[in-house]
Amino acid sequence: MVTTQAAAFRGDPYHADCPTRRILDRIGDRWTVLVVSVLGDGDARFSELRRRIEGVSQKMLTQTLRGLERDGLVRRTVHPEVPVRVEYALTEAGRTLLEPLRALQQWSIEHLGDVSTSQDAYDRRTAPRRDAQ
Repeated sequence: MVTTQAAAFRGDPYHADCPTRRILDRIGDRWTVLVVSVLGDGDARFSELRRRIEGVSQKMLTQTLRGLERDGLVRRTVHPEVPVRVEYALTEAGRTLLEPLRALQQWSIEHLGDVSTSQDAYDRRTAPRRDAQ
């Protein structure tokens, strides 16, 4: 039998206490996918990230960047200028995420029509019927 500690050490995301679940939560988040992709094009300031990622709030972008920095995937550099300039860049570990995350993005683009069709069909099947009321 595998203990909780042994499973966590080996990295077993199917085990409830495994830290890999926190990593999967981070890299599976839509804002993470988009931030990492933008930073894959080069360093960026907060305002540039916010401009390029439509729909992200200041709060969510801040939380995402802090989490990525904490996890060692993004590096935050403060340039001592007036006014202070802060730039974000992918670390080496962060760069290793580019290929798998871009593959997910490409998959979502290629299968958008199929998924939308399936969602519409499901919604029609599960919608309450007006004549049943």
